[in-house]
Amino acid sequence: AQHRADARASAASAPITDGALADGTAVPLLANLGNPAAAAEAVALGAEGVGLFRTEFLFLSSAQAPTVEQQREAYTQLLQAFPGKKVVVRVLDAGADKPLPFLNDAHEENPALGLRGLRALRASEDILREQLTALAEADAATDADLWVMAPMVSTVEETEYFTAVAREYGVKTAGVMVEVPSSALLADHILASADFASIGTNDLTQYTLAADRLLGSVASFQDPWHPAVLRLIREVGRAGADRGKPVGICGEAAADPLLAVVLVGLGATSLSMAPTALADVRATLLEHTLDDARVIADATLAATDAATARAAALAAAARTHQKETQQ
Repeated sequence: AQHRADARASAASAPITDGALADGTAVPLLANLGNPAAAAEAVALGAEGVGLFRTEFLFLSSAQAPTVEQQREAYTQLLQAFPGKKVVVRVLDAGADKPLPFLNDAHEENPALGLRGLRALRASEDILREQLTALAEADAATDADLWVMAPMVSTVEETEYFTAVAREYGVKTAGVMVEVPSSALLADHILASADFASIGTNDLTQYTLAADRLLGSVASFQDPWHPAVLRLIREVGRAGADRGKPVGICGEAAADPLLAVVLVGLGATSLSMAPTALADVRATLLEHTLDDARVIADATLAATDAATARAAALAAAARTHQKETQQ
């Protein structure tokens, strides 16, 4: 415990640099944010941009959708904090654990499999179009590199729909979240239309293992180390490499330093996390080369469950580190 505490203190006090592996391979480290007020802390902790900006805060506390003007003001405040840097904004992800009366108030027996995310926005398209209008106006007034993505995309047709609508409003970089197995398995076709993919490991784990992430009785299944989840991530990573499209990770898995190395080995090109996790992940990435990351990732894919995958990664990381030390 003392060793881990010392290592964390060392990581926290180390100079803030851009995310990279030991061989110099760049791995941008971005922040997950839920409101513009959190931007200053993220910048102070070394975030190179924003990998996931959740826009729900504007909607959840209201009985009706915010106006275009209210949204534009919030988005402008966010973008101004990251001049010249990438800011990935997720359009409204409502439904499931975030019901909204003005969007979808119908009772659903299993809302996680219901009208949520992009599905709900398509059913109330005016809300999506107002949000894209506000984002486009905020983008025009600032110097950040705005990327916009849709949540809960499960088909190629949904991808084509969202990217087409986004481009109507001048969004230069439009992408999708990969949160369900179907979109991971079809990533090569999805990335033919989308400019990028961002993997939400929380929901991807939930849907891969058929275990409600809000249900305590099946909480043990909610582990992104599971090889089934990692194999799906590998599919997306391969598709991104083949298509020349970025593949980010914005789920909580990116905040686990060793798992972050695995994710890079599986093809992730950027990692986004809570700002407080940036220092630990930055320090751990610097201990491994890209070849190391791929070797460690391969070890996890040979496992049969989450526990053995984690153990395999630890063992492989120790071997690669010992080899480099000897050299």
